[in-house]
Amino acid sequence: MKLALVSCLISLATPVLGDGCPPAPDHGIALSQLLDEVRDAPNEMAGRQISNRMWEYWADAPDEPAQALLDEGMRARGAYDFLRATRAFDRLVDYCPEYAEGYNQRAFVNFLRRDFAAALPDLNQAIALSPDHVAALAGKALTLIELGRDDEAQVVLRRAVALNPWISERHLLREAPGQEL
Repeated sequence: MKLALVSCLISLATPVLGDGCPPAPDHGIALSQLLDEVRDAPNEMAGRQISNRMWEYWADAPDEPAQALLDEGMRARGAYDFLRATRAFDRLVDYCPEYAEGYNQRAFVNFLRRDFAAALPDLNQAIALSPDHVAALAGKALTLIELGRDDEAQVVLRRAVALNPWISERHLLREAPGQEL
């Protein structure tokens, strides 16, 4: 029933999609405050709780049709229906090319499919649109590791950890020459 409702909403939204996507909500100040909070978090549990709040902003699509596509893609990805997820994220990116999360989510699907070469351009675009998107940075670091580009991955991972020292990927950091972890 829910799937039929979502499909109906998406098909009803199709004419609206041709009108163009409005700008994504500006959550820059709120996200900046959360990044400050997470850097000051006293422990990992507090850091994770703050990190989870960031997703509320990243996953806030520009309008209802975009939100329906994002939600559909995320549900499909969660059900391991990567084809349906990719189609939803393709439509989202086509409709809202300035919305970073569409690219980030499509990259995540490609990462799960182990198509790292396809994930990397989407991660680069997500980061270009949202330079402090910690999840996209961590995803890019993991993708670069899978591609055997470890030195590049370390640079990106250091950037992500500088923004959020509690990300789970932090354990992949190597000690840089002349620097202690």
